This record gives sequence, structure tokens and C-alpha cells, in this order.
Amino acid sequence: MKITKTASAQWMGGLKDGKGSLSTESGALSGHPYGFNTRFEGVKGTNPEELLGAAHAGCFTMALSLILGEAGLTAERMDTTARVTLEKQDSGFAITAVHLTLKAKVPGADAAQFAELADKAKAGCPVSKVLNAAISLDASLED
Repeated sequence: MKITKTASAQWMGGLKDGKGSLSTESGALSGHPYGFNTRFEGVKGTNPEELLGAAHAGCFTMALSLILGEAGLTAERMDTTARVTLEKQDSGFAITAVHLTLKAKVPGADAAQFAELADKAKAGCPVSKVLNAAISLDASLED
């Protein structure tokens, strides 16, 4: 099975004064604005790093749901945050790390089993596989 999804970006102008928009095939984003200021200057709006973080958090959490199911477990709730680090290097900017933080309520899971299954999901999620950055994870069970 092969699935292809499409997203697009449009940009007009120079780097700092230009304006861009992002769209997805599904319509979840349709001409959503972004720019230098939303990426580097803390202005409210989206940027590629937060979108990548959303994709990674979503992918990892779905992968863990599958892996939990294979172990006979079902999550009551899982909340994942992805913190994406963009750093200036000699060769330009690079995404150097993604840190996943997961808080989960999984009836019947013990901490050791949960940590093992979460690590398996981190390694196996398709977004993790495409990233060439250090990917770390804090996973905790809640009562």
C-alpha cells in the first residue's frame, strides 16, 4: 500500500519582508499565512517547525495506539507535545532535535512495559524515520 498526501507553500517577496501561505490537500490549512516574523521573531502565526511538531506528535501518538493494541492495551487518553529545535549552524539553519513529551492514561499498563512500548513507537513512527535529528522522549503514565 502506498499513500501520498500533498501540502503546498506559496511565497511572495524577500525573506524578511515577504509573506507566505501554506495549504494542505485536505483543506485543514488553506492559504494559512506564515512569514519570517512568525518563524523567527515570535509573532503569532504558524511556521514549518510547529507544523512538523504537530505531524510528529500525531504520528507518534497514533503509532503508540497501534503498539498498545498489539499488547492488549487501550489508552484512555494520550497527550503528546513535540518541541522542535531549530538552530543556526555554520551551514545555515537546521532542525537539530525533536523532544516528545507524552502523558498517558493506559489502564493495565505498568511503567516498564509502557516505556518499552513508547520507545518502540518513537522509533517506528514514519515521521521519526524521516527526520535526521536527535529525537528524545519523556513518557509518563498517569493514574
